[in-house]
Amino acid sequence: MIPRFLPRLRLQVRTWPRRVLILTDTPRPTCPECEGEGAIGYDCCDPETGEYIDTDWEPCTCWDETRRWVLLRLPRRPWRTPSGYSAEPPF
Repeated sequence: MIPRFLPRLRLQVRTWPRRVLILTDTPRPTCPECEGEGAIGYDCCDPETGEYIDTDWEPCTCWDETRRWVLLRLPRRPWRTPSGYSAEPPF
């Protein structure tokens, strides 16, 4: 049996709170609702004046931004060490 939906995975480096390499899901590029953006935008207007305020984004069902896995913790970059190497694991 072939699953209806296959994850579209990619690698990313996150720098906060610590540098890590993560595997994350991406929006479906052929989604008819969001057209591969991962969210549907709609304009917000001031109810009193009717002027444009901002664009709000509603997440699309083709993508779950919380689906991510940490693969590897990366060492911090040594900025001012004489040897130029980090002593933090992993080596």
